[in-house]
Amino acid sequence: MTRTITVNVNGRPCRGEVEPRRSLADFLREDLDLTGTHVGCEHGVCGACTVLLDDEPVRSCLMLAVQADGRRVTTVEGLARDGELHPLQQAFWDKHGLQCGYCTPGMMLVGAALIERNPDPSDEDVRWAISGNVCRCTGYMNIVKAIQAAAAERAAASQPANA
Repeated sequence: MTRTITVNVNGRPCRGEVEPRRSLADFLREDLDLTGTHVGCEHGVCGACTVLLDDEPVRSCLMLAVQADGRRVTTVEGLARDGELHPLQQAFWDKHGLQCGYCTPGMMLVGAALIERNPDPSDEDVRWAISGNVCRCTGYMNIVKAIQAAAAERAAASQPANA
């Protein structure tokens, strides 16, 4: 037995037929071909599957697709606009905030949620926000720098030109 769901994914409505037990991660990856959402542990521990649900970070491997019915989901693919990288994506590139890239989508989405709530996060703020996301490659230093750089870029862009 399947259920029809409609989810606003990265700004566009998406309909799908899903079994009630299908995870949001599987729906995004397999049905919508949004493979930027990575599946690591499938236990909600690593954070690689993090997406934004109504602007809040959630583990898509632990959430059922039917729970997203009628809601907004943002994946890493939804950060870029009109072919331009999101400031957070650019900062990860510029500050070397990624190595293998497996944790990167989850880290970026947690970072995006953080700078939306806190436009000037301290090292401690960033470390707390990303504490649920595991990275085996970077040592986290450049991830922290990248999120702070994106926050600074966002703040600078919001300032009037003659300020």
